[in-house]
Order: sequence, then C-alpha cells, then structure tokens
Amino acid sequence: MKHAYFDCFSGISGDMTLGALLDAGVPVEELRSELQGLSLPGWDLTAEKVWKNGMAATFAKVRVQDTQTHRSLSTILSIIEKSTLAPTVKAPAAAIFTKLGQAEAAVHDVPLEKIHFHEVGALDAIVDIVGACIGFSALGLESFACSALNVGGGTARMAHGILPVPAPATARLLLGKPTYSSGVQKELVTPTGAAIVATLCTSFGPQPPMTVNAIGYGAGTTDLEGQPNVLRLMVGEAAEKCAAAESETIRVLEANLDDMNPQIYGYFLEKALAAGALDVFATPVQMKKNRPGMLVTVLSTPEDEAKFHEMLFAETTTLGVRTYTAERRVLARQWETVRTTFGEVRIKVARLNGHIRQASPEFEDCRKLAEAKNVPLQRVMDEAMRTWSDKT
Repeated sequence: MKHAYFDCFSGISGDMTLGALLDAGVPVEELRSELQGLSLPGWDLTAEKVWKNGMAATFAKVRVQDTQTHRSLSTILSIIEKSTLAPTVKAPAAAIFTKLGQAEAAVHDVPLEKIHFHEVGALDAIVDIVGACIGFSALGLESFACSALNVGGGTARMAHGILPVPAPATARLLLGKPTYSSGVQKELVTPTGAAIVATLCTSFGPQPPMTVNAIGYGAGTTDLEGQPNVLRLMVGEAAEKCAAAESETIRVLEANLDDMNPQIYGYFLEKALAAGALDVFATPVQMKKNRPGMLVTVLSTPEDEAKFHEMLFAETTTLGVRTYTAERRVLARQWETVRTTFGEVRIKVARLNGHIRQASPEFEDCRKLAEAKNVPLQRVMDEAMRTWSDKT
C-alpha cells in the first residue's frame, strides 16, 4: 500500500504541501495540466528550488488575477463537482473543503450551508487544495499519517482581524490531534494545511513502519530563526503491521448519575448511538452518601464531542461532564456473507497482520432469521459460524 507521512516539524500549509509533492516527484507540468480541469481562469503555478536555513526545498507559488477573495462552501463544491477532474481527486478535495467548512461553522456558530470562506475561498487556496489532491493521486497514495504539529504562536492578521495562533478554525480542525509550539511567534499551521491532514490522516504521532522511496520538502513563505520553514513529506510502502491495527484518537465523556430513572439511560444509549457515538456504556458505582449510581461513558470522535456534551446535559440528570483524550487501536474489519439453511448472515471478520483474529455472526441478522423461521437463535448463530469456517 502506497503510504505518505507528513512531518510537520515546522508546520504545514497548502502551498507547502504542494511544494513537497512537486519535490517528491510530481511533475509541475502534469499538475498544471490537471488543474485546467477546474475551468477556473486567471491563475498560474510555478515552482523553484529555494534554501531554507541550509535546506533545499521546492517553493510552489500560485499567482492569481482573481479578485474574488471569498466563496461559499456550496460554490466551491459545485466547482469541484462540475470539473473534469478524476474521481480520485474530486472526492478528497470535496472532503477537505467540507471538513474546513464544518470547522468554520462551529467557530462562528452558523449552519454549514451559510459558511463563506475568506482566505481559503480565494482562487489560490482552491488551486492549493485541489492541486495537492492531484499530487496525491499522481503518486498513487492510499493512506496517510502525520506527525505532531508545530503550530507556532503569537497572533496573525486574518479576514476577521488579529487572531491568536493557531487560528480558531485551525484549532478546531486539530482537536484531539497532537500539537505543540516550539516558541516561534508565527502561524506555522494554516487552516488549509490543518484541513488536509485532519481529513486524510488516519493516525498522528511518530512515523509508522514504512519503506520510504521518496522524500519531498515543501517551502513555506516565512524565514524562521534557527529552523527551516519546510514541510517534509515521506512517501513509500506501508509495512504490513502499519495497516493491521489502526491507531485513532478519540474523546471520552463521563458523567456520574445517582438520581436518574434507569429507563432513561436506555433511551439515552439508543439516541447517542444513533447520533454516531463510537460506544456508550454504564458502570455501577458507589457514590457519596453511600448511594448506588452509574458511571455513563460515551466514546466519540473529537469532531462530535460538543454534540454529546449537549446530549448528556439534555437527556440525563448530570450537572457536569468529564472529558479526556484517549488513543485506541482497532483491528482491520470486513464483512463476509454466508448462506445458511435459514438465510444469509453477515460475518464480521477482524484481522491483525493479515491473520484472522476474531470472527462473529451479526446478531441482528441471526435474530431476524430465528424469528422468521421460529428456530432457536443459538442454532442460527452456530450454523452461520460453521458455514463460514468451512469456507475458510
């Protein structure tokens, strides 16, 4: 599997990503040619080798004649959809802009459909993001990982005035991701760069096991004291164990309850799972004044955390919710369907390093067949597993 690792020791931006891809071997002529599929005139893309604190890197420069500095999310998605770009470019480009729109909507507390991008709605930002997706496709990249991100510090002037670094949208995009500041008083991670890694990367941290075949250095516009303002992109083949058990960052929300009707918990559990919770469970606890109670725990993606905070306060009797970040490793899973004498049953199969570690029949499939055929549930489950075992 073709894998890429973003080494963001000095931040990341759209043009740094573009420069790193060109440096890693994507021809600039191919990038220009593919970008014509956007049917957006008034831009030009150049690339040149520059030095950043003794390190050679490629600086990608998008020059535009476009005077329109902001566009709505729907406008940008329409431009991408109507383009002649390949599906392998359209899908990630649309996903990156959507992720960015969701962050802006949360920051400004407005519906997603009312979001208008300012800096990232300009033509050069569109070329940066779409061009990066063209580069990923050209290199045949299938998976992405990212280092901890050096976000910088201080303040930066933006469309809404002087804002703290990282910018609010950037900070939102990097919720649950490992970040730090080396003390540099500059914006090192831009919203565009944050959106790219937040959308594409499935793990954050040290470089995963991989065989590196190419390295690209993309230059930023800033000259920093004591460190090169470059993004390093490492491209190669992912080791088998790298893709076997994926690591992901989650948020854990907890609340202690000793005054709630237990029937309400069942309703809350179903509602939270339907809303996208990764898991919901309750643990018996002994609380103050020797009262029995329950510890309700919700596992969530960082992006959905606020939604479940609101749900806990609205649907339970808690007055406070504890939250913290956790990392979980999950086995690669897939569905396989077997045909039994009672009907079709899906089998969930989990693998580690290519070897089957767990397999179980889907309960709901078995339950429906047991009810329809008026046979014991266990009989259906046993036959489903026997059938699957015979196949493997």
